[in-house]
Amino acid sequence: MRIFLRKSALSLLGSAILAFGLYNVHAFSGVTEGGILGFSLFLDHWFSISPAVSNLILNTACYLFGLKTLGKTFILYSFVAGSGFSLFYALFEQFPPLWPSLASMPLLAALVGAVFVGVGIGLSVRAGGAPGGDDALAMTLGHLLHQPIERIYLVSDLTALTLCATYLPLKNLACSLLTVVLSGQLIGLIQRLPSRKSPS
Repeated sequence: MRIFLRKSALSLLGSAILAFGLYNVHAFSGVTEGGILGFSLFLDHWFSISPAVSNLILNTACYLFGLKTLGKTFILYSFVAGSGFSLFYALFEQFPPLWPSLASMPLLAALVGAVFVGVGIGLSVRAGGAPGGDDALAMTLGHLLHQPIERIYLVSDLTALTLCATYLPLKNLACSLLTVVLSGQLIGLIQRLPSRKSPS
């Protein structure tokens, strides 16, 4: 129970940081994300498939994939992380964005956004859960392929951004590429930090 509470708290902290960054930076800057979110935006733009539908289907598939590979504990911590993200995002929406001027500074938004996304998801992944389908997919493929998680993120993000290049302005695409590369590296770094051993 003690380990569960500690990991749940870490997941919630990561979810809060992620929600804060997505609301205060990405939502107003025109800098997008890769992975499932980017693919959903592509489907919405070209095929008028609502992200509400595509996100649900794709995220569910990724979580089921993760359940089969990583087990029930993964789903438990993912539920904590995903629910926490939704609650924190709803809370932050009650306030005006802290840095609306980032809308005119996409490069700075990409750098700042990468820190929030990388640290937020990194903490949740370190706790053993995934706040979104992208994260579940990356954790599962990293486990199956024995590859660093940031490499899986990079392939997923580059695939989505390549599709989004069919309609995104070049400047926004470049900044989006920067933010997904940096956030993926941060996630991998945080995941590999040595754990503090409990005193015997």
